[in-house]
Amino acid sequence: MSLSFNSKLIWPSFSQQAHTGWWKGPVTTLVSDGAGIADLLGDLNRPVFAVLKDGEICLSNQGELSFDLTARPAASLPLLGFAAPAILEKLGDASFCQDHGLKYAYIGGSMAHGISSPEIAIELGRNGMLGFIGAAGQSPARVEQSILKMKSLAEPVLYGFNLIHSPNEKGLEDAIVDLYLKHEIRLVEASAFLAMSLPLVRYRVTGIHEDAQGNIITPNKVIAKVSRVEVAAKFFAPPPDKMLQKLVDSGVITEHQAKLAARIPVAQDLTSEADSGGHTDNRPAVSLHPTMIALKNRLQAEYKYPMPLRVGFGGGTGTPASAAAALAMGAAYLVVGSVHQACIESGTSDAARLMLANAGQADTAMAPAGDMFEMGVTVQVLKRGTMFAMRAQKLYDIYRRYDSIESIPAADRQTLEKTIFQETIDNIWAGTADFFRQRDPSQLDKATADPHHKMALIFRWYLGLSPRWAVSGEENRKVDFQVWCGPAMGAFNEWAKGSHFEKPENRKVVDVAMNLLYGSALELRLTQLRNQGINFADPLGSVGPLTLEQIRKLI
Repeated sequence: MSLSFNSKLIWPSFSQQAHTGWWKGPVTTLVSDGAGIADLLGDLNRPVFAVLKDGEICLSNQGELSFDLTARPAASLPLLGFAAPAILEKLGDASFCQDHGLKYAYIGGSMAHGISSPEIAIELGRNGMLGFIGAAGQSPARVEQSILKMKSLAEPVLYGFNLIHSPNEKGLEDAIVDLYLKHEIRLVEASAFLAMSLPLVRYRVTGIHEDAQGNIITPNKVIAKVSRVEVAAKFFAPPPDKMLQKLVDSGVITEHQAKLAARIPVAQDLTSEADSGGHTDNRPAVSLHPTMIALKNRLQAEYKYPMPLRVGFGGGTGTPASAAAALAMGAAYLVVGSVHQACIESGTSDAARLMLANAGQADTAMAPAGDMFEMGVTVQVLKRGTMFAMRAQKLYDIYRRYDSIESIPAADRQTLEKTIFQETIDNIWAGTADFFRQRDPSQLDKATADPHHKMALIFRWYLGLSPRWAVSGEENRKVDFQVWCGPAMGAFNEWAKGSHFEKPENRKVVDVAMNLLYGSALELRLTQLRNQGINFADPLGSVGPLTLEQIRKLI
């Protein structure tokens, strides 16, 4: 394989100014063949030196360097460029790994209905990473089952649970927080929040105290997942005074604890969520992430927290190149979601996994969100192989156009019942009423007083069941599968073509995670050399999938 240079560095016409220093070492370590170069580049724990020897560009991972171009050491060769070691454990922010007890700065983000399953969290945890279990869309009883499963592990691993903002389901956030506090779940991923909520603040400040040295200790930690700067500012700020006072008045915390809570951020760690699956604002990563880092720096200076604020990155991370780009932009850690959903450990069906494995980058669409339907909030979903996005949008259009079920024209009602719902509206309402009698009776009172709200509850029946059909693999409702998915899934599929990852049954979450980590480190190494004018011809210049065994031999 060959090396090529840009127009400013045309080989072999090198002048003294063309090189950056001198290399001195055993010439027997210099390699110029493709296999030898690949081995040196792939050994991330050692540096790589690009050297000019007898008019040929060679690489070595041994030797000494001198950068004094005015004095050439004896037996030295021109140094054209070099790359430092790219150790996987050092990717991201070291303090993040230290604070959370991780080997790698890598998170499996939460996906609702248990799609980010206990099995994913267990596998990631056993390999030095962190997995969040998707509690959104599940009953408190079902969430507790997952908690008990994690607590019963013979060999405990680090894990967390999701806490999703639920403004339309009164009492749900409180019930989930009660569970987390009862079972001492010390880490949550807060997602889809538009503002602070009292349950979230209650979780964060419960048990806050000072140690013998006067340091503030917070047993419960929050990692926020945010798409908007104004929301991020609320997470990086201390809990609102009014909420702290409410907690004092209700006896949850003391006045002294409230004063301590006013000196800590709601979340020390925050994920800038770019164009992701599920709840997203489709923000471009290259503009969102630097803005979040600038916000972090400003608020750290303003509040002078004793602990560092940190910004990780999620949304669009589906290939080593995208992971490397996030790290190059200063990501403290990586968060991966959509790609994990297609792994065999995820809590979804084989049918949904196959659909995800066939998705392209353009095979996504925005659709009304079931949990925030009335507010017009949308989620990003898979559109290839399913008509959910189009049908959900039709429901929202009807909701906006008419004030009640009774005002819907007969033709539209017939379409709803026969094509979309495959059930009569009367039967749907009967089942919906039974559901809310158990979960939240106040919704029925509101529906009685407001026919428009009754319509929303009926439409949310479809929006709520569609992801469950996907998770269970309900074959006769396949066209209605709601599968949350971002463009990262298509990018991963394109990157995986021709490799063992092309088949869905070969996608194991740790294999995928280690490929993204190892591949990002290799991409960063190639970028270092590229920025010094050294460009490798393919396949040396590209990063392809490896087996887990291959990666472990290299690291």
